[in-house]
Amino acid sequence: MEEMNQGIQYMQEGKYQEAAQYFNEVIEQSPNDPVGYINFGNLLLHINDFDRAIRFFQKAIALDDKAGTAYYGLGNLYFEKEDYAKAQRYYQKAIHYGLKEADVFFMLGLSFQQQNHDKLALPYFQRAKELQPDDEVILFQYGLSLAQTEQLSLAKEIFEQVLVINESHSDAHYNLGVTLLFEDDTELALHHLNEAIKLQPDHALALDVKEKVEEIVRQNEE
Repeated sequence: MEEMNQGIQYMQEGKYQEAAQYFNEVIEQSPNDPVGYINFGNLLLHINDFDRAIRFFQKAIALDDKAGTAYYGLGNLYFEKEDYAKAQRYYQKAIHYGLKEADVFFMLGLSFQQQNHDKLALPYFQRAKELQPDDEVILFQYGLSLAQTEQLSLAKEIFEQVLVINESHSDAHYNLGVTLLFEDDTELALHHLNEAIKLQPDHALALDVKEKVEEIVRQNEE
């Protein structure tokens, strides 16, 4: 539908008023099609109008209770509101009703992670990584999840992959440095901690770990 595509394009360009006009036309032309309500809900979510966005997503679900993208929209909304348990439930519904893109698995993993359910988060980050193996954001979170579940050898490999994609990823350098400390490779660990600090001079975690490691090295040399 031309109006729908035009509305989506305007939304991607940040022209929300123009996008709203096109989505409104879509709803007027096809009032029983949930897609128009879902896109309008996504638009309202972009501008943090949460209360109205909920109503549009719920209207879409009333028209089609298997509309996976409506549940995904509600998941994103509650994630933004930091209600991670509710976000989790809506992401699970989105997957149940057929949404299989990497983003929904990634966001479900984040929802579990924010609730400190690291073991539950891991398989969803892994699935997101399988679907988008070169996405550095997904890879990094997968690496963190592996580290949080004490799978340090695998975490190290993932942080190394992140740095192949983006050698300026300061947090990947920091986390790789930490995993190397567990392997007693102090020299290489300090290299990555220094890289993290060079890229982000106020990286408090890297500065703290580097100071402690260098103190231990000095004590061992005495």
